[in-house]
Amino acid sequence: MARHIITRAALGAAAVLATITIAAPEASASAQDHSGAVFVQTDSPKGNAVVAYRRSSDGTLKQTAVYQTGGLGGVLDGSVVDHQASQGSLAYDERHQVLIATNAGSNTVTVFAVRGGQLVRIQTLASGGRFPVSVAVHGDRVYVLNALDGGSLQGYWNLGGHLIPLPGQHRALGLDPNAAPQFTHTPAQVEFTPDGSHLVVATKAVGDSLMVYSVNTLLGLSAKPTVTSTGAGSVPFGFAFDRGGRVLLTEAGPNAVASVHIDKAGRATVAETVATGQAASCWITVAGDYAYVANAGSGTITTYSVGHGRLELIGQTPASAGTIDLTASGDGKFLYAQAGKAGEVDAFRIGRDGSLTAVGTIAAPDAVGGEGIVAS
Repeated sequence: MARHIITRAALGAAAVLATITIAAPEASASAQDHSGAVFVQTDSPKGNAVVAYRRSSDGTLKQTAVYQTGGLGGVLDGSVVDHQASQGSLAYDERHQVLIATNAGSNTVTVFAVRGGQLVRIQTLASGGRFPVSVAVHGDRVYVLNALDGGSLQGYWNLGGHLIPLPGQHRALGLDPNAAPQFTHTPAQVEFTPDGSHLVVATKAVGDSLMVYSVNTLLGLSAKPTVTSTGAGSVPFGFAFDRGGRVLLTEAGPNAVASVHIDKAGRATVAETVATGQAASCWITVAGDYAYVANAGSGTITTYSVGHGRLELIGQTPASAGTIDLTASGDGKFLYAQAGKAGEVDAFRIGRDGSLTAVGTIAAPDAVGGEGIVAS
């Protein structure tokens, strides 16, 4: 049976590859070797784009190019500084050296080949639903989370850097499509567990829960998820995994971070919850033994120590107004935060004790309310 499934997928892949058009980049950047790159999604309804920055050895950024995705950004009802109200809307697949952007306003995703600090747009294809907001990558599998019409997942096979829709890998989440406002009543993020055995979805206020699908190497997602409530009013939003495999989940209701364990059956158990003491605590990233939370309502970043199996609040760092999505550089030395109110990116140096030192702020063209940021 598995052999027949794989054969049909391969035939479908061949058919799709025959239709792929490789496009030249819309702007060029220096081919010189640099410390790294940062990519920021604008999510502009007039035309979505990815802004590329060169990262210097001191962490400061310099814009090098703007690459059009060929799709449109989108705006959820009720949003202010974060129009997709999600985490993971721009994903970097280091293994295949591709960047995957969500075009929420046109129900598509765009794949760019990453060549150092340059991008080459190679593919734009349907997201399998309405208003894609988050992307999960593990090995050769990719899943896209669509936020509207009750939410849905669409699976893809990464074949040499090109995404091929997988037969039978569409899952409707079955959330209330009429819950309002959309901003707080749509799913926020999808991500694989570190070992790839489960796929996790945070639902925000529409369900106040985590939905966990089992992942089979050959057959893909389980037919239905294991659903665990995180508590009424918790509004589970963004999440990341620490070195021990724990889920570090932001809860926008109480403005807190919850430490969550997921067992082999997909059941989630909240071990502890520690408040940020800030407003609109929604986005989180991990760098080594520290976690960083963006607080859009306070314009701050909260630092937690997470290296000893416990959550310990360290302190707050001022950032630009409307601080939203976050990413850490691959070497763990720098943190970058989008600021949705003015369309900016804040850069910070990460100290050995997890402390943040501001090293500069740079504009992100046409990115007011945009979110999606990754760093190499």
